[in-house]
Amino acid sequence: MTIVIIGGGLAAGTAVTELRENGYDGELVVFAAEEHAPYERPPLSKDVLLGKKGVEAALVHDDGWYGEHDVQLHIGTRVTAIDPAARTVTAGDEVVHFDRLLIATGAQPRHFDVADRVAAPVYLRTMEDSVALTQRLIAGAKVVIVGAGWIGLEVAAAARIAGADVIVYEVAELPLVRVLGPEVAAVFADLHRAHGVDLRLGTSATEDEMAAADVLVVGVGAAPDTALAEAAGLAVDNGILVDANLRTSDPDIYAIGDVANHDHPVLGRRIRVEHWDTAIEQGKVAARNLLGAGEPYTHLPYFFTDQYDLGMEYFGSVGPEGYDRVDIEGDTDAANGGAFRAYWVSGGTVVAAMHANDWDASDAVRDSVGTAR
Repeated sequence: MTIVIIGGGLAAGTAVTELRENGYDGELVVFAAEEHAPYERPPLSKDVLLGKKGVEAALVHDDGWYGEHDVQLHIGTRVTAIDPAARTVTAGDEVVHFDRLLIATGAQPRHFDVADRVAAPVYLRTMEDSVALTQRLIAGAKVVIVGAGWIGLEVAAAARIAGADVIVYEVAELPLVRVLGPEVAAVFADLHRAHGVDLRLGTSATEDEMAAADVLVVGVGAAPDTALAEAAGLAVDNGILVDANLRTSDPDIYAIGDVANHDHPVLGRRIRVEHWDTAIEQGKVAARNLLGAGEPYTHLPYFFTDQYDLGMEYFGSVGPEGYDRVDIEGDTDAANGGAFRAYWVSGGTVVAAMHANDWDASDAVRDSVGTAR
């Protein structure tokens, strides 16, 4: 049997590892479009951007691991076509047969046309982006960030730590409000203002403001990279549609990570998650399912962030219907070392929970999801 994996991120790298660790010794071919072995992206806006680690720390394995484990790794090689009927993928002049295919093409940053027109904005996505940005985040630099999501705020924190002057523009009334709701989003607004960020909410940067920046960073979300799947006739809707077992509309083709819109059996709805933990856990389950396990993916969403001295973990997911209330316990003055927990409640059940700086409570916070409150 031949298994082909398309992707060079953490989801792909985890699946490769899991396949070999589960005893699969057949042909294993990986196509990574970037000029690197598979790597994880969170360090790019965290430790790498802060200068604490080099980019090699983001690699799932060093280059030698793939040869040692008989993995045919093609870096800098973009797959241009999938033929489900012929069971082949095309990459340049090469046509490779597969018995099972795993798509982990990830997502691409959404572009902001105005920024592209007036400047050369940074869309932090690749190793090269992170290295280049690290070199430009220096004391006194004027850094303008469009978008106060996770990436935007992590870049803002790194820039302030480096001594740069930072302005963040966000069209919503608070940073992260669509994810966290106003009660907890306000904590992050206060945190960044306490560290000297000029946070401008309910507005967007003008052309002149963007053009005047020494460094312009745009973080306005990402779109799933579904072009290959669409061209191959796979079902697509805000990502590649996969069932509970991460299988696409073709039973021999699976999809995972940022690109997968998953029918989650525990949440009872479809969800597409662009986070580190999902890439790992879906990579593991998909690998076992490629080998015939038939295992549903039931893991709850999880993500984390580090900003200044605040470390946060979030478990679960608030559905499109929203939540009835959020219960907050502890000290929300995160700028001064406060630690707290938050529980989002819908219909008397905790649907999501988080802690900030309360590491001893991590397991209890996680286990609270799905319980009555």
